[in-house]
Amino acid sequence: MKDKLDNKSQEMSGKAKEAAGRATDDERLEAEGRTDQMGADLKQAGEKVKDVFKR
Repeated sequence: MKDKLDNKSQEMSGKAKEAAGRATDDERLEAEGRTDQMGADLKQAGEKVKDVFKR
């Protein structure tokens, strides 16, 4: 459960970074936010796979 919350937190942080980068025309920050979101998405997919095998 903690992993899922951490992943969601990382995803939300990434969205905030991306929005801040877009608002300030900071391409690096915007890209970093997208990268954080992709990492969180991959971790969430891994958690779903683990859940399937726990059944």
